[in-house]
Amino acid sequence: MTKVKMKRVNDKVHFRAWNTSGNIASMDGSPGIGGQGKGVRPMELLLMSMAGCSSIDIVTILQKMRQNLKNLDVEVEGFREEGAIPAVFTKIHIHYILSGDLKEAKVKEAIDMSLGKYCSVSKMLEKAAEITSSYEIV
Repeated sequence: MTKVKMKRVNDKVHFRAWNTSGNIASMDGSPGIGGQGKGVRPMELLLMSMAGCSSIDIVTILQKMRQNLKNLDVEVEGFREEGAIPAVFTKIHIHYILSGDLKEAKVKEAIDMSLGKYCSVSKMLEKAAEITSSYEIV
């Protein structure tokens, strides 16, 4: 079981959530509904979760493949249907930027393994959105 708690911080739409270890995430709504930029929006947090989940997989998979990964940066873009309520993601593109002494075939395999098998977040999101990926080794 996974458990988190959340508390409203102000009289607007700013919330703080935390896990059982005490780690905190701050969320805020859009300015149109009273948001003040005091946290990430929930849908942004969802994309961040996907980036984090798959990155953890990729790092551990590349370690097992004996690849010398120095750095991993990730950019994620989510596309929502205009005017739809709820405005769910219909397309998500995740781009990985890796550096180190890496074999391209191993990088591709690690990304495919993460998104196709191991990343719980992307496996959930693929039920609602088309997920594509790309990468570059710098």
